[in-house]
Amino acid sequence: MKITIQKSVIENILIHAQPFLEKKDTSQITSHILIDVSDSKLTVKATDYEIGLQIYTDNINIIEAGTVTANGKKLLDIIRILKDGNINLETKNDTLYISQSNSNFKLPTFSYKEFPIFPTYEGKPQISINSHLLIESLKKVTPSIDSNNPKFELNGALIDIKSSGINFASTDTRRLAVVNIENQNNSELSIIIPKKAIIEIQKLFFDNIELYYDETSLIIHSNQYTFFTKLINGKFPEYSRIIPKEVSKTLTLPKAEMIESLKQITTISTDVKITFLNNSIVFESLSDDNIEAKTEMNYETGFSSPFVIAINTRYLLDFLNSINNSEFSIGLNESNLPFVLSENNFKTVVMPIVI
Repeated sequence: MKITIQKSVIENILIHAQPFLEKKDTSQITSHILIDVSDSKLTVKATDYEIGLQIYTDNINIIEAGTVTANGKKLLDIIRILKDGNINLETKNDTLYISQSNSNFKLPTFSYKEFPIFPTYEGKPQISINSHLLIESLKKVTPSIDSNNPKFELNGALIDIKSSGINFASTDTRRLAVVNIENQNNSELSIIIPKKAIIEIQKLFFDNIELYYDETSLIIHSNQYTFFTKLINGKFPEYSRIIPKEVSKTLTLPKAEMIESLKQITTISTDVKITFLNNSIVFESLSDDNIEAKTEMNYETGFSSPFVIAINTRYLLDFLNSINNSEFSIGLNESNLPFVLSENNFKTVVMPIVI
């Protein structure tokens, strides 16, 4: 293999590949990227077995085709310290040579035949969805995904595809986030995508995409990338049963003022007591220390007697930072029962703190 490529092009590719590499054990083939030069284009692959990324570019000068692997982190470190302009990559005797002007580097390689095989999307069922809607929906449910839960299905988000719509759902057992989008689908299925994969999807895809799936993998394909993730095997909770069917009181609240009030409390405590009075809303810190924080927001609630809920401020702020409108709704029943935060097609059900 022998190529010449612009620093900016190869650097951008290697940056995108980093989250997919094994970094702790450099003896593993998955600490390497695979570089393939053929059919007038460069293809770079990176995977840790659970998720993988394939990147394409034809912005390259090919002198000799070929395939090689190299440590992805070390190669990026070398590319970064070189100057802007063309960089030469060449393989000789199982070694990758990197050169530019008077600068020369070499990296050992592994046999590219040992590199993990990526799942292909050819012949697999396809999910039709607008890329913008997919990314926006995943962003809204990401904060509610649990981490390191022994119930593996809670460490990911559910994509529940119905004939007339798609529901995205996630829960960390204290809250449930659900986004519903209208979408005509030929088939119905439910898949659970790991949190790490969801975070990477949001970084990569903004243009037109194609989604494919089978029993074990989800594959997303665009002009520049092909991404895959293994799916989580498990049964996601019946999320529709968790959403209260009715609420006794619904208020429409200003987003900016709520964020400002909550952030004042978070300087002292992550837990807040919110008291809805007839013409104001009072925010007070819940802390074991003798330090207190308190603020008040003028607002006509319509409550004839005080109504109190206690909540972890992060749950409210995660929701508020995910919405686009300047207002949102809160649906309340009793102080010790779950309440519902809503904006258009996005709902978060929150378990209050019992005080």
